[in-house]
Amino acid sequence: MKRNLICLVIVLMITSTLSEAFGQEFKEKLNKEFTVSGDPGKCTLFIYNISGFIRIEGISGNKVTVEMDKTISADNNKILEAGKKEFRLAFDQKPDTIIAYIAEPFDSRPRKNWHNNNRRIDYEFNVDFVVKVPENMSLHISTVNNGDISVKNVKGTLHINNVNEGITISGAKGTTYAHTVNGDISVDYLTNPSEESSYYTINGDINVSYKPDLSADIRFKSMNGDLFTDFPDTQLQPATVVKIQDKSDGRRVYKLNSSTSVRFGKGGSLFKFETLNGNVYIKRQS
Repeated sequence: MKRNLICLVIVLMITSTLSEAFGQEFKEKLNKEFTVSGDPGKCTLFIYNISGFIRIEGISGNKVTVEMDKTISADNNKILEAGKKEFRLAFDQKPDTIIAYIAEPFDSRPRKNWHNNNRRIDYEFNVDFVVKVPENMSLHISTVNNGDISVKNVKGTLHINNVNEGITISGAKGTTYAHTVNGDISVDYLTNPSEESSYYTINGDINVSYKPDLSADIRFKSMNGDLFTDFPDTQLQPATVVKIQDKSDGRRVYKLNSSTSVRFGKGGSLFKFETLNGNVYIKRQS
């Protein structure tokens, strides 16, 4: 009995030590505010996040407010302190753009090759964004891990990219590009977009709700999913030729588009839907 008690005490001590060793964490709240000097409808907000959610809401006015919850975590205090000193967010404002990105330990902006950085980072970081923007502003927003992206009541053009979570958009009006890899996509429109839009996920469903007067050409592609709609005025379109190849022996080879095309109403702008493992639901708002 005494031996068992000693073993239990040792196990508890080891567990406590491990918990302390792997539980080093630093949290900080940050705030930024920007004023859009010109027409907000001609301005775009860019956020290039790596880890953490992004939540954006459109409001009246010409202010952009950014609230960030930053977390640095490490196995021990020495690494944590190094991470606190090194990790840095950066912001850049021009007349037609506002950019928020990670500057250190690498640059998260596109074409900066942060994902090819071979340097080992011993600490972890996470930044959650809560943002309010002028409702007519356009967005270029992305994150990779540990968070979804939600956009509410933003009427401009939307480029929304995620990797390991979903995307939710409500109260939209403009052209929409909503792409993720592992997650569902949900979009609800105040008015139907007038220009080409695209919705893409590999592992997830796509749910898009349009106004009843929808007139568009839908292109649907999925390996393990189906397209569902409650719009009454739809018409399946014939397959189209996408490639013509002339062989050396004089033969001509035609390749047909692998996507399914459906005309809604009288047709119009092209809306592309693609998923590998998931269904597409195109819903008619009541």
